[in-house]
Formats: sequence, structure tokens, C-alpha cells
Amino acid sequence: MKILPSRMKTNQATGGKPLYRRLWFWAGLGVGGGIVALIYGISLIDRTLPDQAELNAVLREQTLTIKASDGTILQQQGEATREQLKLEQIPDNLKKAFIASEDRRFRQHNGFDPQGIVRAGLNNLRSQGVVEGGSTITQQLTRILFLKQEQTIWRKLKEVRLAQKMEHELTKDQILERYLNLVYLGGGAYGVADAAWVYFSKSPDQLTLAEMATIAGLAPAPSLYAPDKNPEAAIRRRNLVLQRMQEDGVITPEQRQAALQEPLTLKNSLPKRVQVESPYFTSYIQKELPKYVPAKVLASEGLVVETTLNPTWQKVAEEAVAKTLRNQGRWENFKQAAMVAIDPRSGEIKAMVGGKDFGKNQFNRVTQAQRQPGSTFKGFVYATAIASGKSPYDSYEDAPFVVDGYEPKNYSERFRGSMNIRDALTRSINIIAVKVLIDVGFTPTIKLAHDMGIKSELKPTYSLALGSNEVNLLELTSAYGSFATQGLHTEPHGITRILNRQGKVIWSANFKSKRALDADSAAIMTWMLRNVVEEGTGAAAQLGERPVAGKTGTSDEARDLWFIGYIPQMVTGVWLGNDDNRPTYGSSGSAAYTWHEFMEKAAEGMPVEKFPKRPKLEGRKGTIKAQSIKPKQVLNRSISSNDDSEGESARNSEESGSSRRRRRRSYSQEEQSNYTPRRRRRDRSEESNSSNSSSESSTSRRRSRRVESDSPSPPRTRRSSSPDNNSGSSSPQPSWRERLRPSN
Repeated sequence: MKILPSRMKTNQATGGKPLYRRLWFWAGLGVGGGIVALIYGISLIDRTLPDQAELNAVLREQTLTIKASDGTILQQQGEATREQLKLEQIPDNLKKAFIASEDRRFRQHNGFDPQGIVRAGLNNLRSQGVVEGGSTITQQLTRILFLKQEQTIWRKLKEVRLAQKMEHELTKDQILERYLNLVYLGGGAYGVADAAWVYFSKSPDQLTLAEMATIAGLAPAPSLYAPDKNPEAAIRRRNLVLQRMQEDGVITPEQRQAALQEPLTLKNSLPKRVQVESPYFTSYIQKELPKYVPAKVLASEGLVVETTLNPTWQKVAEEAVAKTLRNQGRWENFKQAAMVAIDPRSGEIKAMVGGKDFGKNQFNRVTQAQRQPGSTFKGFVYATAIASGKSPYDSYEDAPFVVDGYEPKNYSERFRGSMNIRDALTRSINIIAVKVLIDVGFTPTIKLAHDMGIKSELKPTYSLALGSNEVNLLELTSAYGSFATQGLHTEPHGITRILNRQGKVIWSANFKSKRALDADSAAIMTWMLRNVVEEGTGAAAQLGERPVAGKTGTSDEARDLWFIGYIPQMVTGVWLGNDDNRPTYGSSGSAAYTWHEFMEKAAEGMPVEKFPKRPKLEGRKGTIKAQSIKPKQVLNRSISSNDDSEGESARNSEESGSSRRRRRRSYSQEEQSNYTPRRRRRDRSEESNSSNSSSESSTSRRRSRRVESDSPSPPRTRRSSSPDNNSGSSSPQPSWRERLRPSN
């Protein structure tokens, strides 16, 4: 067979081998395939990395930081850094110590440093141990923020790629700042500020050069180089960091030598992140968070929660509660107290004390305890009456009264005859409160209370007027804030903003005020409630020239002692009592005194604002339509002495026993509670003008701590009440010694 000349020339040119058998062909194909594979691998890695926006993260995952209104940290959970420092706040030598120790070419590389890996490998071989790592500071930061700690090739590839992306997104200074604030340095310390405190009880700017080198040396293996656990290893590591700092020209040989000779002197402290300020408030905040942030975000993302708490007022509130429990509590037999202060215009909670000792009992008596409010509830009854068009000078008869078998009683068993609404509120007369409720109706009263801020269920019973339906202190205080704001109510809240890991706001408070009561009726009620403080049961709450309005309250057998008071800028509520519902020997005057102790200091420097003037009463029209109750039976006489009915006899027997028990326990009555321990003012008995025998007057003068109850509401268990079970029968008066003697 003949071979054509052209074919022979081609084979000669190619050496006689086909193309697929040539080396350069496969080399080119391999390089091309490698490039394609590399591009595909990078794209595959990129799909698993956080998006570009997340590269600005400044917090670890699953951390929670709760801050007060001034930015101070109240509580941290998770791998949190207590003090986030700006880069300029960190000493220059401390920054350079970390760079010398962890990433000497930090300013030159783009996130990944092959040269550094080679150098670290050689140094480790020479030292026959791991003395230097190959990961850059940027790689370490990506691992802290986004990756797990597992030792796999895939994780390392993701780390390198993420570091390169971060270098494009952030400046070197931003990367270094985040790293120095987030790196774990042992002993529960996250970041250089925490480490300075944990090991040396100092701030970073107070550290010596040797101490800075000690902290920088912890980063590769905090458990191995911890100075409090392995001081010899810590010193060796410190000395190595100092050597590198000298090699890099950061310090002079003389500085290094002086630092080498410095002894390792530790002064350990607990990490600040384990400290919790205002624990009742922070626990309340954590329970509120799910309302505003999805559960998935709470579980996985680091959050910063900015709150409304005023740390100065919070401290004053804690001191006032502690003082009352220490003094009046011991004498008057109550073991617990609670207080909450709210800005009524914004609804922001400024102070919250939920009990005596959070460490022993985490039950928050501001938000969780449901208690009978006693006569503080009368504020809503009278507000409904005023809003329906009634005048504060409308009169009612304070006389024996029974409605559908329910017999309200004034504890003193005395009656004052005709009395106007304003005076009845000032002296907290029970019978008139019930009569007013009958005139205006259950439905309007309950609706107004709910509109003003009461969230608990309110039942349409006659004892509603005397506070037999249980509420909590937060809602009751918030509702009274509606009087301070001329009838506008804003939802009480403790959170202003929630920020994610990138520092972006993901939720901010935007609570709008709603009209609950017309402005004129609110102004009239404030005028009436001012009289309660100036002339009635709340006298202990007076603040000199600053106008104060408020209402006292006491439940059956003085189990609950209340005062809810306000100035135009703040409304504060106080509760005193016992968790097991035991009776006390106290009065709501103690609650008013506690309120005064807090408000006197909290209001310092606050401008004195006046309440709105009382509007004209003539020709005023109502804004609420009364729905008068039509009782089946009304008796304008007492049924306590009747023996006509076996049921009545049994009830009276029970009431008599209850009455005697109250007297044995010296049930402090509020109607004359102008006594205050601070001023030791004499009783200004509102009944001093009534016709009493000389012996009664003498007894009244001797009993300086006996005050008229503004709410002998029905006897109740801890969670229920019987609306038809008011105390009624009288019993012989015991001596003052018997009344003051604690029961066994």
C-alpha cells in the first residue's frame, strides 16, 4: 500500500504519534480541568457561606446581651463579651502583642497567608511541638463568628474562603477590633477586656507590658497557657510573645528585659458577664422577647436588647424596698414587697423590683402575682361615674346597706350620713363605692378599667367596687398612669430596640397612645386623687411642693397593702404583703411611705410640673353612658343582727369570726392612715369630727397606728374570692397590747 506524501509529512511533523498520546495535550487538559474544578469547588463552598451582609457581625451566635437605657449591660447569656471596646480604646502594645503572637503578616495578606503557614510549619518542626499556628487573625475571626471547631479539610477550605471574603468587606482595623473583642481567652473571658478583668482585675489600659503579653499568649490554647492553672507554661508563652514583639520592632530590648523580669502576679475575678443587674427586670425582658422576635432568631442569632430601665432609679427603688422590708416589714409582719415605676407618657418601665431576693425566689411580684387590689380599684369606679356625667359633689348616703344579700361594711362600723363622691374617695368609704358602682353599672366600669390598662379578668359582682378581682401590680400601675396623661393609655413595655449580630435594628418600640378616658374626666379624677394624698389615706406620699395624686388599698385582713401614686412625669406602684397570703399587721400607709422614699430621690432634678386645672363642672356632659344595675333586693339597714334566716345566721357567724380575727391581728385600717414612720405625724383622723364618746377619743389618740380600712373586701383564698362574704359583726375591742401581739 502506498503512503501519500502529504500524510508522510504530517506524521514526521508529529513524531508519528496521535494527538491524544501527546504529553502536552494531557497537561493542558489537566490544567483546564483543574481550573474548572477549582471554580466549581469555590462556587460550592460559597453557597455554604453566610451572605455578604452577615460578614459585618460583631457578636457570636446564640448570645444575648440586655442593656439599660444608658447602655450599661444588665445581663449576658452565651459566649458573650461583657465590654465591647473600640479599637482606639485598646492599648497599642496589646494590639501588637496579638499580631506578633498570632499573625505577624496581618497587615500584608488578604485573609489567607501561605507564607505564614510555611513559616509556622518550619518553626514547629524546629521546636518539635506546636509553637505557632498557620491561621491568620481573619481566619480565626471567621471561625469564631460563623464556623464550628471541627478539624476537617472542608471546614478549613470554608475558613480560607470566608476569610478572603471578609477581607474584601471589612478593613484591617475592623477585623482586628472584632477579633480582640471576641477571642476566647480562658476562664470564661471573651475578649481582651474580659481577660484583663478575669486574670488581673484591671481594665486593658491598666495592664503592664508583661501582662499584655500574657493575655496575648493565651489565644492558641487558653486551657494550656492559663496563668492561674499552669503558671510555668504561661510564663514561657509570655516570654515567647515578648521575643516576637522585639523581633518585629514593637518593643526595645530594654523593654523586653524589664517585662521578662516582672513576676506573674494574678488577681482573679469572676467574669463580669456572669453578673446580673436588676434580675427581676431582665427575667421579665426575656419573657417578653418572644413577642417581638421569632423563636428561630432567638435560638440562633446573637442579639442585643436595649431596654427602658433607668439604672439610677432602679438602684433607688431597690434601696426603698429593702428599707421598708428591713424596718416596717419586721414590725408589721410582711416578708415581701414589689415596686414598678413607669413613664405614663411613653409606657416605658423605668424601675422594677419584683421581690426581696431574686437569688432565693425568682417569682416576680410585679408581673406574676395576682392579688386583690382593695380600694385602689375604686379609682376606676369613680372615674366611670365622673365620665358618665356625675359631679364630684354628688352626694350619697353612708348608712347600713344590703343589696341582693351582699352587705358592704365600713370597718369602723360607723356611718357618716350624706357624703359627696370626692370625700368618699378621700376617706375610702366602702358603702358609697358600691352605691356608685350600682348607679354606673358593671359593664362601663369593667370596660373603662380594661381600656386604661387592666388586663386581668374582672367579674361583674358588687364586690368589684372594693377590689375583690385579682390584678397584678404592673397593670394596675399602668392603668393609673392613664389619669396622669389626661386619659391616654400607652402599653407598658421594657424594650426599646432589638439589634442583630450585625448591629442592625430588627425591632423597635412603636407603642401608640390610645384614648381611654376623656381629658376632663381624667383631670377631675386627678383633682380628687390629689385630695387623697393631701387630706386622706395617702398622706405619707406627699412630696413637698410637688403635686402628687394617688390611691391606697388594703385587702381583707391587711393581706395586701397598696399605694399607686403619680406625678405628671411618672407613675409608681407599691405592693407589700406575704407570698403565702398571711395577714399583716400593717396599713397601706407603709406602702405610701415606700412610694415616698423612692419618688423623693427619683424626682431629684426633675422639673416640677403641675397637673391640669380642674375643668368647670357646670354643664359638663358625660362621655360614657351609665348602665345602672337593677338589684332584686335592697335593704337600707344591716342584716347582721337578724335571725330570720338560717343562712343569714351562718353567714353572720362566719363574718363575726372573721371580724374578731382581724381585730386580734390588729388589722390596720386605712381611712385614718396619715401616720408615717418618717415624720411620726399624729393621726389626723378623718372621723375626729364625728360624735364619739370621750373614751373612744382617748383610745383613738393612744392607737396612733390604728387606721381605717379602705377596703375590708371579702375573705378570700389565694386565688379566689367570695363576693358575698364581707365582714360585718362587731366584737369587743381588745387592748392595744393584744392587737400588737403577733399571732402564733
